[in-house]
Amino acid sequence: MPMIKIAGDTHTHTVLCGHAYSTVIENVTQAKKLGHSFLCVTEHAPAIPGGANHVYFDSLSFNMPRSVDDVLLIKGAELNIVDYQGNVDLSDHIVEKLEWVIASYHPLVIEPASIADHTRGWVKVAENPNVHVIGHCDRLFAFEKRPVFKAFQETGKIVEINANLLNNPVAINGCREIAALCAEMAIPVVVSSDAHICSRVGQIDPAAKILEEIGFPQELIRNAKHDRFIQTLKQIGVTDL
Repeated sequence: MPMIKIAGDTHTHTVLCGHAYSTVIENVTQAKKLGHSFLCVTEHAPAIPGGANHVYFDSLSFNMPRSVDDVLLIKGAELNIVDYQGNVDLSDHIVEKLEWVIASYHPLVIEPASIADHTRGWVKVAENPNVHVIGHCDRLFAFEKRPVFKAFQETGKIVEINANLLNNPVAINGCREIAALCAEMAIPVVVSSDAHICSRVGQIDPAAKILEEIGFPQELIRNAKHDRFIQTLKQIGVTDL
């Protein structure tokens, strides 16, 4: 059984995204059952088919409570990167209101291109100060790792170690490679489920197993401990915790 644990899941979805199957409250109930102290609500932004619209994200800060059943709710989004210039699908004035912002490439939004295109795209994303987390960069969109991770390091980005779909050797090897680079370069990570149904909230064992196999430094895992994650949020600029 993996020894790496998390205090809360940093990447979860709900029925609002059109291809997930639980509500926020159902996800909270599962988080509570696991003993988690926080849950990041990170709906897909609008460029992906079925994604939440701009009004949802614009009103999230005042419509969603700070906590439910003693589980702290972190109000975020999973932005879609829409081109290879680092542009995303929500405007800055909306994104600036969010507390936890993941940016990801999805083939439903943009087709994979060349390694040079992907490399340029990730470097441009790293330059966006409103993006906090690099989402599942081990998937499909191959890029030159060293220059991209140097950009992540220099801009203070957190890299996501995503447990979803680690069900084949290619995905496992990709995850292992990015985790090893984060360890070598002391880049902080979060370990997440990318849950699309409440029963998978907090289910990170495939990713945790990879981290343990490479001896990943647990002090770099920002969501391994409650206080460490709260400090991360404060560094981002979240003050009402």
